[in-house]
Amino acid sequence: MSSASDLARGLGQNAEAVCRTYLPKGRRQGRYWLCGDVHGTPGGSLYVQLFGDRAGKWCDSATSEHGDLLDLIAANRNLDFRTACDEARAFLRLPMQRPAPAPPGTSEAARRLYAASGSIRGTLAEAYLRQRGIALPADASALRFHPRCYYRAPEGRQIWPALIAAVTDGKGNVTGVHRTWLSPDGGKAPVDQPRRALGHLTGNGVRFGAVTDTMIAAEGLETALALKMVMPAMRVIAALSAAHLAALIWPPKLRRLYVARDNDQAGRFALEKLRSRATEIDIRPLVPRAEDFNADLLTLGPDRLRGWIGEQLASDDRHRFLVRDGRQCA
Repeated sequence: MSSASDLARGLGQNAEAVCRTYLPKGRRQGRYWLCGDVHGTPGGSLYVQLFGDRAGKWCDSATSEHGDLLDLIAANRNLDFRTACDEARAFLRLPMQRPAPAPPGTSEAARRLYAASGSIRGTLAEAYLRQRGIALPADASALRFHPRCYYRAPEGRQIWPALIAAVTDGKGNVTGVHRTWLSPDGGKAPVDQPRRALGHLTGNGVRFGAVTDTMIAAEGLETALALKMVMPAMRVIAALSAAHLAALIWPPKLRRLYVARDNDQAGRFALEKLRSRATEIDIRPLVPRAEDFNADLLTLGPDRLRGWIGEQLASDDRHRFLVRDGRQCA
């Protein structure tokens, strides 16, 4: 199954699973999956047929856009045709076609690795995050799992399973990936550098949540996920290092940016650098008690971490974003 028509047919035969993966905020209604647009925002103007001869066909009555599920995946992930086909093959667990190797370290190499990775749910990567006290966010599409990811060591190339996180720009284009190599017991792999990034990172990051006028920028991936877990309505981005945090490009309509820095000199420098650049945005620090917010999550637990974060949020954001047991906190 290698042609586009074969891929579209295979996706149509798994239409509901495709919709639940790429349009998780939609809902099933009878023979259709309903949502607001190809990006999966809540609504009902876009409908996907789930059964019958036209399974996988979709139409957005608000824009007149239509197509098959291969088209939808391309639009949803902002992919070119070839990359969308690779994405579909990964979803259907089909052998990947072998294009010419991408130059190492490039955004193209990062996009191919992301496309070749599968869903994180139920994998060793999810178990690793669970050990860190982290539950996956509702939309975990930025996170994937690769069972055999190459690791370049001085003594030669090794193969380890890996957590793969997509680095995207403001338009949703994949510009890089962050890899965390894992051991079979769910911890980090016993290598010198179990975390490495690939591709173009400057200004970009691993994003969780829809764009609003307020967001959190964090240094590390696990810090971002810990904050997203206790504030699921907040948009969070992981810049992946203090230097990249200082160089972050924020959305044009951003009103307030919380900087969840690590508790060290590099984190303090990144905060001051952002403050010097963002003169028209309300920049506020979020400071952990331990070295970072994932360490706080493990030592304090979710409820006490919410309380600690709540002391640092603006009062209006405390009501908007802090939740406990599915309810917003006062």
